[in-house]
Amino acid sequence: MRYEGAIYRPPSEGRSLIIQLTVGCARNTCTFCSMYKDKNFRIRALDEVIQDLEMARDHYRNTKVRRIFLADGDALIVKTADLLLLLDKIKELFPEVERVSAYGAPTDVLGKSVEELTRLREAGLLMVYMGCESGDEEVLTQVKKGVSAGELVKAGIKLKEAGIQTSVTFISGLGGSERLKEHALGCAEVISKMQPDYVGFLTLMLEEGTQLKAQVDSGEFKLLDVEEILTELELLIENIDSPGTVFRANHASNYVSLRGTLNEDRKLMLADIRAARENASYRPEYFRSL
Repeated sequence: MRYEGAIYRPPSEGRSLIIQLTVGCARNTCTFCSMYKDKNFRIRALDEVIQDLEMARDHYRNTKVRRIFLADGDALIVKTADLLLLLDKIKELFPEVERVSAYGAPTDVLGKSVEELTRLREAGLLMVYMGCESGDEEVLTQVKKGVSAGELVKAGIKLKEAGIQTSVTFISGLGGSERLKEHALGCAEVISKMQPDYVGFLTLMLEEGTQLKAQVDSGEFKLLDVEEILTELELLIENIDSPGTVFRANHASNYVSLRGTLNEDRKLMLADIRAARENASYRPEYFRSL
């Protein structure tokens, strides 16, 4: 197997075979992200990627590979015809594979028709992970996401219409203290309109060398305190209407660990938030040091 630079994948793909289809991120403008700053974006030659698949098959000749994840940041930027060829090759070499998945930038999802996405699903691409970050137009502009809230919704609906499972992520605290309410309600609105299969609500972690870290250091951007974190989370859970969506805010970065299925577990998750306010074992000074 051949990889270039650091490789990132969703937590749920921890046991997947990772195939690097693209190198880096095609846009790489988000002010909070440092993941692909050391890479110049390019799409790898298809014959190289197929060689990697063949090498992986030889290496795992006595092992059943159940899942394959296509890296890096936005595999869906690759032409549909090339993706279909690659998915066919995966079926040929790994007939036991149950699911192929990939990161899909919203812009790349929007660049494909429902018919194209349906063909990709029929060929084996069963899940797409999409970073939404916020549902507030102002926050999306400030962090240079490059898409509007409406475009996020359109991308999510496209995937749903094509029958591709969708896992979307939003970032707690991305609106700072100034836009706490707008960020929480905007996220809730996008989720409610999109109705994704899975939602991950991660916490903003400052990365050295990013524009957002510099804004925090200069005082331009104010991080949420613990009470604000709980208020933001409460607003989000109260206002999402997305029956059947699996919700997770149980990353190591999250102040309160929440997991449940909307809308049925709403009361339970809100009770966990209230308990956190009342529980002295939650240590704000420890959380802020993470």
